[in-house]
Amino acid sequence: MTTHRPTVSVVTVCYNSLPALQKTMESVNAQRYPALEYIIVDGGSTDGTCQYLESTSIPCRWVSERDNGIYDAMNKGVSMATGDFVIFMNAGDTFATDDVLERIFDRPTDADVIYGDVIKCGTIKKAEAIHNSHRMFFCHQSCLARRRLLVEIPFDIRHRMSADFKWVKTMVKEGRRFMQVNFPIADFDTSGVSNSSRSRGLRDNISVVCEVDSFTDKVRLLPRLLLPYLVCRLRGK
Repeated sequence: MTTHRPTVSVVTVCYNSLPALQKTMESVNAQRYPALEYIIVDGGSTDGTCQYLESTSIPCRWVSERDNGIYDAMNKGVSMATGDFVIFMNAGDTFATDDVLERIFDRPTDADVIYGDVIKCGTIKKAEAIHNSHRMFFCHQSCLARRRLLVEIPFDIRHRMSADFKWVKTMVKEGRRFMQVNFPIADFDTSGVSNSSRSRGLRDNISVVCEVDSFTDKVRLLPRLLLPYLVCRLRGK
């Protein structure tokens, strides 16, 4: 079992998105949770991000340098983290309420992955029960994972859009302990690349299923991806 108040490392990945980053930083700083550290991984922004981070009063550790995509930056954030759990809140994302982490850790837990609902465009999207699926059954901004697992099994940066999907699928297949909470954890910024390049995301999900799943699961899951992928391609999305 973990201690009553495990340390949480919040990791924000950003690039040339200073207003969105400020919004996220204010939300993280407003969390009423004592055992929290904040890490920002910037991809070498040229919009004043570094100058802001040098002058801000919000406690954080940060680095600004080129990376090999968002999942490489997320792995870098994990390497900087010292917490028991890690949650990724990208620039523009916010916590659903100021007491989210207090509510999650109001009692001890031995879970490896904790996840909950997400708010998108003002509407709560419910997380699903744990299962091996053709897609994420929760939003990664509404997920906290044990840092040691993220160190042991980092995000596979070959998957530019779906490395988090592969990581979660791997955790499910390994029988790791998941805990679902019945409330929103994050308010998700829908302007990100995964929402603007739908066909690319679906294609990467297809690659993950082909790589990770058994023949039986491929037969079950791939048809659920192939048709939406073809429709998105026809629509130019």
